[in-house]
Amino acid sequence: MNLLSSLMEALESLTSNKVRTALTMLGIIIGVGAVIAMLAIGNGTEQAIVGEIEGIGTNLLFVMTNREDVTNPEPLTIRDAEAIADPIYAPSVSAAAPVIQGQAELNAGGNVTTTGLVGVTEEYRVVQNVELSEGEFFTGTQITGLASAVILGTNVAEDLFGRSDGLIGETVRVSGQPFRVVGILKKEGGSEFGNSPDDQILVPLTTAQTRLMPRNVKNQVDLIYVSAIDADSVQQAEDQISLILRDRHKIKLGEDDFNIISQEMFLDMASTVTGVFTVFLGGVAGISLLVGGIGIMNIMLVSVTERTKEIGLRKAVGAKKKDILTQFLIESSLLSVIGGIIGIILGWLLSLGIGRIAAASDFILNPAITINSVLLATLFSAAVGLFFGIYPANRASQL
Repeated sequence: MNLLSSLMEALESLTSNKVRTALTMLGIIIGVGAVIAMLAIGNGTEQAIVGEIEGIGTNLLFVMTNREDVTNPEPLTIRDAEAIADPIYAPSVSAAAPVIQGQAELNAGGNVTTTGLVGVTEEYRVVQNVELSEGEFFTGTQITGLASAVILGTNVAEDLFGRSDGLIGETVRVSGQPFRVVGILKKEGGSEFGNSPDDQILVPLTTAQTRLMPRNVKNQVDLIYVSAIDADSVQQAEDQISLILRDRHKIKLGEDDFNIISQEMFLDMASTVTGVFTVFLGGVAGISLLVGGIGIMNIMLVSVTERTKEIGLRKAVGAKKKDILTQFLIESSLLSVIGGIIGIILGWLLSLGIGRIAAASDFILNPAITINSVLLATLFSAAVGLFFGIYPANRASQL
């Protein structure tokens, strides 16, 4: 008996009991669908996070206080940021933007909301590529003069006023103090890191330091954003920053009371975390595929018992053990492959649905189904059918 004849007989056998065949394939369909959907979510999450990090800029560095390895670290200050931005000592640095961060309660028109507050300088706009939908960014005079000026994220503006336009000149109380709206940040959409500018407000750094979030040390800041002159100068900029801060904080090499994190480090960490996340999701979904394989084995064993007379008749007319073995292996493999194909379609639909639900929640996620994940799911489902079909097929050939 040739392969084509065996294939046609297997199809005829499977279609003779459509309900049983459908129920048997259900485990494979669910398993493959889950694998495809989970891998798509994992890949989509990785692409979204990597895209967001790269969107910030490949030449960006983050300087922060090292509170883990040093007992009493010297806090970062505005003067540190000014030294880092000095082209004489740090020629690879184009700008440095010190910030302090916290939470603040806002009140306007009877509406109250709590949101993230960031105290910034003029350099923040350059380093973070800040865009406004209306109004203007803070001037040097406003920053040095401790101005009561505020720039609202679009979500914050909508929470307070029900709109995000025509708000220049409006008054917002920030932690009980009146501030004048001078700008509205351009809407950016959801953030995978949960700190979207849409949900933040900006105020002059000096205003935040003295009136909203005073620190223990004068001119203390929480973080310094540093922009290198280009992506190729990031390492040189990092080395120059380290030398400047060691000199200012009077510490030796190996005693750094600060950390410098580059975008490359963020990308590596993101790829590692999302890679583990994707493998975990795929592994969990793969368990259901194995359960589907066990279901195939059980049904094939029942089929062997029911078709004892058929097997005996075929042997009587000259069928060999190999023919019987091949016949049942083809049937189990067909169950898995057909179920796998349907599962791929189901997984694709599931991933699209999850993507839309995420978008409705203001979370940017575009599940990505790759050729590799489709091939992996198809081959794995075929292998499951073949593996779990061996015992029933062997049992049938021994009758």
